[in-house]
Amino acid sequence: MKQLTLVEQITTQLEKSIVEGVYRSGDRLPPERVLAETLEVSRPSLRNALKALAAKGILRSRQGGGHYVTDLLTRSMADPLLEMLGQHPDAREDVLEFRSLLEGACAYYAALRATDADRSNLEKTFSALEDSMIDADQEKESQADLAFHIAIAEASHNLVLLHTMRGMFSLIRNNIHTNIDDLYHNDVTGVCLYKQHQQILDAILTRDPEKARAAAEKHIMFVQETFKDIELNQLRSERAKRRMKEWQW
Repeated sequence: MKQLTLVEQITTQLEKSIVEGVYRSGDRLPPERVLAETLEVSRPSLRNALKALAAKGILRSRQGGGHYVTDLLTRSMADPLLEMLGQHPDAREDVLEFRSLLEGACAYYAALRATDADRSNLEKTFSALEDSMIDADQEKESQADLAFHIAIAEASHNLVLLHTMRGMFSLIRNNIHTNIDDLYHNDVTGVCLYKQHQQILDAILTRDPEKARAAAEKHIMFVQETFKDIELNQLRSERAKRRMKEWQW
């Protein structure tokens, strides 16, 4: 087996940190001095490793502004089509079906694998979601909702699931924001949504993977069924209005 040079070892270690989600797309790496001390390597060796990562398109450097992780890992999922799908009403059902599969799997593995640090992060993000619901701040709630689900993906310790969630960030964010807005406009209280998220969290914290997956899927199913009811009520309302017009003749 080929013996890796020091620069190759540093490059591999940094790549691992990026793949594992320690450094995310858009994140700025620590200053070279701090990074070199953390990795216990010389700054010249570190600089060569950073140049190698930049050549691969994994990092981009700014003159005097540090080194940043590019969107290389998520670029293929940041297609304009996904942006349109996230905003197109006719695609909402498809996005919800996708979320059910993805988030159900994330919750399942999070219940199996969450560390103490993961569990603490989940409780923190859930608390932020709870605060946003109390404040009835829909923008804040949609952001907190997404952060909670990203935290679940992180706790799954499945790199493909994690990067899929992060890669589909804009699509899922738009879906959550639109859903919350429409639900509140149709008098669906946050109490139901709060309880559903609480059930997901409790199942993960009690390490019950099947219950966690079921709770995540049940949450999406509730949103799906609610929108079907809303659409049916809208159709009935429009039908009644048309009848009223006919009677006026």
